[in-house]
Amino acid sequence: MQRLSTASLPALADLAAVPTYDRSKVRPGIVHLGIGAFHRAHMAAYVDRLLGTTPEWGIVGASLRRPDTSNALAPQDFLYVLAVRGETTEYQVIGSVLDILDATSEHEKLLEIMTLPAIRIVSLTVTEKGYCHDPATGALDETHADIVHDLATPRAPVSAPGFLVEALWRRRQAGIAPFTVMSCDNLPSNGVTTARIVSRLAALRDAEFGAWVAANVAFPSTMVDRIVPATTDADRDAIGAALGIEDAWPIMTEPFTQWVIEDRFPSGRPAFETVGAQLVTDVEPFEKMKLRMLNGAHSSLAYLGYLAGKQYVSEVVADPVFRDFVHALMTEEAMPTLDMPGTDLGAYRDQLLQRFANPELGHRTWQIAMDGTQKLPQRLLGTIRDRLASGGSIDRLALGVAAWMRYVTGVDESGGVIEVKDPLSARLRTIADGAGRDAGRLVDGLLGVGEVFGDLAGNAVFRDSLVAHVERLWAVGARETVAGAR
Repeated sequence: MQRLSTASLPALADLAAVPTYDRSKVRPGIVHLGIGAFHRAHMAAYVDRLLGTTPEWGIVGASLRRPDTSNALAPQDFLYVLAVRGETTEYQVIGSVLDILDATSEHEKLLEIMTLPAIRIVSLTVTEKGYCHDPATGALDETHADIVHDLATPRAPVSAPGFLVEALWRRRQAGIAPFTVMSCDNLPSNGVTTARIVSRLAALRDAEFGAWVAANVAFPSTMVDRIVPATTDADRDAIGAALGIEDAWPIMTEPFTQWVIEDRFPSGRPAFETVGAQLVTDVEPFEKMKLRMLNGAHSSLAYLGYLAGKQYVSEVVADPVFRDFVHALMTEEAMPTLDMPGTDLGAYRDQLLQRFANPELGHRTWQIAMDGTQKLPQRLLGTIRDRLASGGSIDRLALGVAAWMRYVTGVDESGGVIEVKDPLSARLRTIADGAGRDAGRLVDGLLGVGEVFGDLAGNAVFRDSLVAHVERLWAVGARETVAGAR
């Protein structure tokens, strides 16, 4: 079977949408740190639609930890298939990514490109843990091993904040205007949070430089939304069967996509609004809506569903017990914390449930359950704080957190081992082992992880709700616990 490449595009024209612009004329204007599946299904697809009229906005991607993506896509000229799965599947070949660098072995080349005057935007999807911050406060974790390394060896950084700081340092030294830093990760006020982290790291390196970053670098906030499951070998086989070509790393996604961007780009930007993005003055209401309704519901379904033996989100939502539970979680506990006049939150909720139920995506509960210590603060804990402050119920929200606590004990309801993927997994394992089947000890131990729970650790209402839920999860399992919480 022929490998996907520039040479193979003419043969695909009748089966898939292919680039209609001349890729040889596209020039890089964006560097993207953390070029994983989400970026390739989201921002890269938006940019692809712009390159026919503005070829100066091509993307150079960077993988910060492993060369897998570069190794897969380099032989196919960095082209890949985006398969949009709904009632039918539509195929598109994305050509906006011009190169992908492995930051572990090509850090100097990456920094040189980030210093070029033509690079006016550096965007990020490095996941919550890639910011090397304290999720409870949003501040830089100055004890993080990568940050310690980057302060000691700033010209050879390993972290995303470290690459940003070193590239900005070089641009300033060369008299080149700073690029705009655009986070596309699920962080609360992601632009503000990124600015705080990067400015602090810059100040630790040099106080005057830190002040310059804070005063001169733009960090617009964004809200991004598209469900993108991990690619499987079955997906690769399906692409081969449908298109007659081999793609080492295609991307599967849903028809829905949304991108809300704070319009603050002093060095210039593509006309994102012409390809479906929303340019606004304040992203926070959209971001909070998405984090609390989509992401909070997603994480709750993932932990509870996984414990109940369900592999995919669509399986969880297909069960009326879980569907009713998450409907009530969004309606009665998340929606009252949102202030969005003119937005039909009920319609948004119903749309989310429809998206979760899409069986074609194959979105695994285990994938969503990863990195819980980084996700819980913005997906569930912020909502819980607001509900406690208003005197409202937190029963369902607390059950989502309790399911995470039960999940990180590392044993499912059938006695099978759970592979807990989390930056704090060793610490969580120690706490869980020390608690055994004592729900109170488990809850108190995990609440003691201050960088996750912060002030909530001392809230008796929250703590008592968690203990009751964990006890019931152990006693009757996730499905029966959810049935009692609806």
